[in-house]
Amino acid sequence: MIVHAMVGAVQAEYSTSMKLTVIGLGCVGAVAAAGLAAEGHDVLGVDLDRQRIARLSSGEAPFYEPGLDARVIAGLLKGQLRFLHLDEVSELLGEMVLIATGTPPSAGGDADLSQVWSALEWVGLHGAPGLLVVMKSTVPPGMGLKIQGGLLGTLGMRYVSNPEFLREGRAIADWESPGRIVVGVEEGDIQSIELVRHLYAGIAAPWLVTDITSAEMIKYASNAYLAMRISFINEMASLCDRVGASIDAVSEGLALDERTGDRIWAGVGYGGSCFPKDVKALDHLALTSGVRVDLLRAVINVNNRQRLLPLHALRERFDGVIAGRRVGVLGLAFKPGTDDLRDAPSLDLVQALVDEGAEVQAFDPQAMEPARSAMPASVRLVNSANEAADQAQALVLLTEWAEIVKADWSVLAGHMLPPRFLFDGRNALDPLEMGNLGFEYVGVGRNSGSRVATTRRAQPGDAE
Repeated sequence: MIVHAMVGAVQAEYSTSMKLTVIGLGCVGAVAAAGLAAEGHDVLGVDLDRQRIARLSSGEAPFYEPGLDARVIAGLLKGQLRFLHLDEVSELLGEMVLIATGTPPSAGGDADLSQVWSALEWVGLHGAPGLLVVMKSTVPPGMGLKIQGGLLGTLGMRYVSNPEFLREGRAIADWESPGRIVVGVEEGDIQSIELVRHLYAGIAAPWLVTDITSAEMIKYASNAYLAMRISFINEMASLCDRVGASIDAVSEGLALDERTGDRIWAGVGYGGSCFPKDVKALDHLALTSGVRVDLLRAVINVNNRQRLLPLHALRERFDGVIAGRRVGVLGLAFKPGTDDLRDAPSLDLVQALVDEGAEVQAFDPQAMEPARSAMPASVRLVNSANEAADQAQALVLLTEWAEIVKADWSVLAGHMLPPRFLFDGRNALDPLEMGNLGFEYVGVGRNSGSRVATTRRAQPGDAE
């Protein structure tokens, strides 16, 4: 079952707001709650974390996401958004509930669904027959049918898979203008489709209505495909270094071919809360289903290898001895626009540098607070890029924040000691300019005589 539609064609059919509950107020749930309130719906957000509830109730996002604070404040002032602890809720608001709890990786590599099951059990206790449960959490393909045929079916509730495609750091823009809205429903369930249309009546986007399992698979396949593209370009970058080609020229040439998609940039690999866990979960699903998906395992292996490229470059430059050398790390979050350190390349690299005896000093514009508990105790967390460069013999750029890329690199060079080795882990800097400023510049796949000065743009790997 596949049905295409455009939400813009049905906007005029709906003039009244809906009442609904959002369970789980992480990035997805908080953005959804604030976004739906902005569209005129009456939204109750619930969570188990009392501190998170308190911060949201005061108009403060519990994590860094540009524009979210303003959205939350606006919803609170209009009276269309409120937040409660789960224990404070006696009944669900409205005829629809969105589940947006986390599905972190388990020790075995599959998705830990304990939060989802807890949310479903809570819905079963507080909801009434006819309630529509909309699953925004990323769950393995096939789980929705089990939910629908089990707990919810016995309670007379309906189920829809509505995966999210928000990117951290751009979640508000993605909510307002999504690339697509995917809805997985039981065949013939027109009522649920119409309710979800009503939910997104203020948002114009391509629609794909399909079966529940296919909707779940779209989410996993999307993240796995983007992760594969990142690992592919990183493999090509390694080959470019070996044969003397420029990855900038190669990736630009690929981008000119409409069959291969937009340009993607080589670097130290992907991280975050989605790509790593979803690729591993899909690999685990394939294994347990008796299907060999060797490409996914290769994607994982390439990404793990990329994280330590700066370490290998430092070893080579300093004749295998990193102990006692001061290394500045610029950027700790897994991508710009977020304070999220989950599975960030910085975690592996900084630990490896510390293990080899390097003196590490690090800076990130937003992730310093979470870094205090995530980084080794010996790491010196500083307040600026200049401080990270102070008396350092080497710098490693790991996150291409605008504040870092557009810094005065002549000043950074002045803070450093020779040889002023610079590893650009995101190919975000102009190698010619860096060389002229006195840096020994090394990029990813750029280490040939045919260096191409470029400006890095957002890439598919930024999607989460």
